[in-house]
Amino acid sequence: MNFTKALSKYQFIISVSKLADKRKVQVFIVGGYVRDLILNRARNEIDFLVIGDGAEFASGLAKDLGVSKVTIFKNFGTAHFKFEDFDFEFVGSRKESYSKSSRNPVVSTGTFEEDIQRRDFTINTLTISLNEKTFGDLIDPYDGLSDIKNKIIKTPMDPEITFNDDPLRIMRAYRFASQLDFSVVEDINEAARKLRERLRIISQERITDEFFKILASPVPSVGLKLLFFSGVMEIIFPEIANLSGVDQRNDFHHKDVFLHTCQVVDNISKATENVWLRFAALVHDIAKPQTKRFVEDIGWTFHGHEELGARMMKNIFTKYKLPFTKMDYIEKLIRLHLRPIALAKEEVTDSAIRRLIVYAGEDLEDLITLCRADITSKNPGKVSKYLGNYERVMKKVLEVEEKDKLRAFQSPVRGEVIMEICHLKPSKKVGEIKAAIEDAILDGKIRNNYEEAFQYLLSIKDKFLN
Repeated sequence: MNFTKALSKYQFIISVSKLADKRKVQVFIVGGYVRDLILNRARNEIDFLVIGDGAEFASGLAKDLGVSKVTIFKNFGTAHFKFEDFDFEFVGSRKESYSKSSRNPVVSTGTFEEDIQRRDFTINTLTISLNEKTFGDLIDPYDGLSDIKNKIIKTPMDPEITFNDDPLRIMRAYRFASQLDFSVVEDINEAARKLRERLRIISQERITDEFFKILASPVPSVGLKLLFFSGVMEIIFPEIANLSGVDQRNDFHHKDVFLHTCQVVDNISKATENVWLRFAALVHDIAKPQTKRFVEDIGWTFHGHEELGARMMKNIFTKYKLPFTKMDYIEKLIRLHLRPIALAKEEVTDSAIRRLIVYAGEDLEDLITLCRADITSKNPGKVSKYLGNYERVMKKVLEVEEKDKLRAFQSPVRGEVIMEICHLKPSKKVGEIKAAIEDAILDGKIRNNYEEAFQYLLSIKDKFLN
């Protein structure tokens, strides 16, 4: 690849090069930007390695580019600023030492070699020189280019040293594997298994951030399975690890609930990039271990797992520092994820369809997407049969929704009218009458409009008042 040509198109790179020569310091682009340049992946974050004072160089470049705001982190010898559509990070070459109780290093000045050696993976040790005489030259001391070509994740040092220094790198290894569809060398899995307890020193926010990057990757099961088979999932998300070994009826699901869940997440990822819908797929069966019962002639059952799973979300969101603004959405999808499948097994009534539409509300399409993804049998005939039944139900859902205009449904006759007609004050009785009108609409006794709802109120009010 011609790195000189690829970089020369950016005037700010030329500015970096000129300033480096003016100050007589070596400057390189290092890490993820180089990796993604080789992989032809878009990236707007550039890390600059300065053999000298990185913060001072950043301030000088910012002045040349007309940037007024530069953030300097003195403890780590780094600096950051934004220019056009890019985030620039500057670091002076350094070496690091770690304590057992923290992933934050003690930083001291180091050589180019020491700086590159401290980095997490060989694919992130590649550097490109920006000085005029060597502009565009690739420096690859750990054969990272070959690892990129061979789609391999490995560490420049012994992975036990790399992970012991910063345990979050365990998560990063599996995240890169999932994002890039790379394999990890077995040494990494062994080190992850041995040092997984070290992840407990990492803040939950950082763990959750890496975990959601795995969920957002093209094929999330790559990372999920690596986390599980290394034992790391037991540390970071035991509720998911506990799904393994839970057998279920093998009609339209995979027999093992963890492997079924991985397949559901992959299925839904083909249909959406919404990471919260992917998370709903991850946790839709989270209560199956607690609800597992064996019934003669049926096998293992999980009655009520959808309700218990929804109720588990408050603790899950609290424990894993997830935004509570998303909790109602996840609870709803878990609570309703069996409804469409149940409808597909019987002669579906308009009343049942209406109730599904009302309960799902604005999340109906997401629920439909989740339910389609939930069909994971390895038997193509069974998948085809269930999808056929399911599509029949979904066609009916769309027809009823269009006909009855049920989205954001509530009684056309509001509480104020009920109180006026029935001479009631605000009370439980008003809610009961309103619910009766809504049930009549959902059961098809009356249509969803004010006139019919008002007449229905007049016809039932005496029953409630007496």
